Amino acid sequence: MRTAPTILHLDMDAFYASAEQAAKPSLRGKAVVVGGLGPRGVVATASYEARKFGVHSAMPMGQARRLAPNAAYLVPRFGLYREISDQVMALLRQLSPLVEPLSLDEAFVDLDAGGVADDQASALAVGERLRADIKAVTGLAGSVGLAASKMLAKIASEEAKPDGLRLIVPGTERELLGPMPVRTLPGVGPATGDHLRRGGITTVGEIAEAGEDELVRLLGKSHGSALYAMALARDERPVVAERESKSVSVEDTYDVDIHDRVRVRGEVARLADRCVERLRAAGHSGRTIVLKVRRFDFSTLTRSETLRGPTDDPGVVREAAARLLESVDTTGGVRLLGVGVTGLADYTQEDLFAQAQAQAQAEAEAVQAQETQREAEEERAGEAAAEPVGETVAEPVVPVERRWAAGLDVRHAEYGHGWVQGSGLGRVTVRFETPESTAPGRVRTFRTDDPALEPAEPLPLVASPEELERR
Repeated sequence: MRTAPTILHLDMDAFYASAEQAAKPSLRGKAVVVGGLGPRGVVATASYEARKFGVHSAMPMGQARRLAPNAAYLVPRFGLYREISDQVMALLRQLSPLVEPLSLDEAFVDLDAGGVADDQASALAVGERLRADIKAVTGLAGSVGLAASKMLAKIASEEAKPDGLRLIVPGTERELLGPMPVRTLPGVGPATGDHLRRGGITTVGEIAEAGEDELVRLLGKSHGSALYAMALARDERPVVAERESKSVSVEDTYDVDIHDRVRVRGEVARLADRCVERLRAAGHSGRTIVLKVRRFDFSTLTRSETLRGPTDDPGVVREAAARLLESVDTTGGVRLLGVGVTGLADYTQEDLFAQAQAQAQAEAEAVQAQETQREAEEERAGEAAAEPVGETVAEPVVPVERRWAAGLDVRHAEYGHGWVQGSGLGRVTVRFETPESTAPGRVRTFRTDDPALEPAEPLPLVASPEELERR
C-alpha cells in the first residue's frame, strides 16, 4: 500500500447539466435535466437543483417530468461537452503523463509519475490548483479526491461533491470505510448489495469482519476475493494512460417503433455512416461489422460479418450492415438499431474500396432506373387523366418543417445567438443569451421555417477577449 496520496481522481460536477447552466444564464440556479426528450428517453445528467426532487441519471424521462415538472428539459450537446472534456484532460496531462480517462467528465491521475506531489501538503496544493485552473478555463466546477489508491481516490471525490477537495490520509482507510454502505465499493450494484444484505452484511466493515471464505461462499471465488480485498482498502490497480479501443459503434432508440422496412434500411445506412465517421476520427479501420436490433418485444438480436480485411469505407460498412439486416425479421417493429465495427486496425484493405465503389455505382444505377420507370408511369397516368389543353393545375408544394430540439443553439439574423426553449405547432421559442450575459436573455417566438433563424455552433463557456470582440 502506498504511504502517500499519489492518486488523484477528478469528477466534474453534474457535468452536462452544469455546462448547460453555464451556457444559459437564465438556467443558473434552476433545475436542469439533460437527456432524451422522447417518450423512451432517459436522464443523462440532472443538476443538483433537479436532484432535490429525486431526479437522477438513468431515470426514465417521463418519471423525471412527473417529479420535476417545472425543470428545464434539454437535449445533450455532445460536441460542446467533448470540447470542454479536451480542455480538462489537457490540464490533467500537465500534472502527469499517466492520466486514465474514464469518461468525458472523469479521470484518474498518477501524481507520483508526474513528480508533482511529495507529501500530503503538496498533493492538496495540486488539487486546489487543478480545481482553480478548471474553473478559469471552462467556468465549471470539479471535485477532486486524493488517496493512495484508485478506489479510495474515487471515494474521496464522491465525499468532496459538490465542488470540493478531499484527501484520505494513508493509514486511516479502514476506519473511514468501515461504516460506509457496501454499495460504496466498486462492483457492488443493486443485485450484489441485496445478496450481501440477505447474508446480514450491510457495511464495508461487516464485509471485512465476515472474512474471505464467507465472501467467496456468497459471491464466488473471483468476486468474493476481490470484494474482501477492497474492504481491507487493498487496491493495487495502476493508472493506465491509454485504453486500447476494441470497437466503435453507434445506436439510436426510437420514440415510436419503426415498422416500415424501407425506413429501417435507411436508418441502418445512416447509422453505418455515423459509425464510420467515429472510426475515422479515431484513426482506425475494422474487419468485423456488427448489427444490433432490438425489437418491439425487447428481444435483442446481434448479427456480424467479418470482411477479408480492415476498412473504413462507408460504402463497405453500409453494404455489410444491409446484408446483416436481411437476416433479421423486423415485421413486429423495431425500437433500437445499432451498427458497430470491431477488430480494429490502423490500416485499410485497399481492394475493399473497389468493391464498395462498384456496389455504390450499381445501387445508383438501380435507383436511377427505378426513378426513370416511375416518372414514365406517372407521365402516362397524367396523360390519361389530363385536364383540358390550356389549363394547368399546379399542386401546392408542402415545405418540410424544420425541427428545433430544446436546448440547441441557434442564430437569428437580427437578434444574434440564442437557444431553443421549445417548439411545436409550427412555432419555435428562442431565448437570446450567451454565456457572458449578465442577466436572462429576451425571448422571441418565430415560425419554424423563418429564414432568418438558423442552427448554430455552441459558444465556448469562457470566451477569449478576441472572441468577445468578434461577437
